Amino acid sequence: MPIRVTLDRMLAARGMRARELARLIDITEANLSLLRTGKVKGVRFETLALICKALDCQPADLLIFDDDGGDVVPGMGGQDDVETSGDTK
Repeated sequence: MPIRVTLDRMLAARGMRARELARLIDITEANLSLLRTGKVKGVRFETLALICKALDCQPADLLIFDDDGGDVVPGMGGQDDVETSGDTK
């Protein structure tokens, strides 16, 4: 997957443990661990916003696009999936 999660790096930079972050944003440590290791297919914007607020950072501080030629899953937000007003295909 071309998106890598760098949450561990931000936690270290802020001197915060994952357990504390999980408590602050009210998610289980297990779910936070899945996110930290990149074993999730997506993250809700609400959760991302809570993480950013707790760590005083931006989404770009937590996610990196690594164009290593990996597959992008079709139907998951590609150009053809964006609908704008007035567009007809």
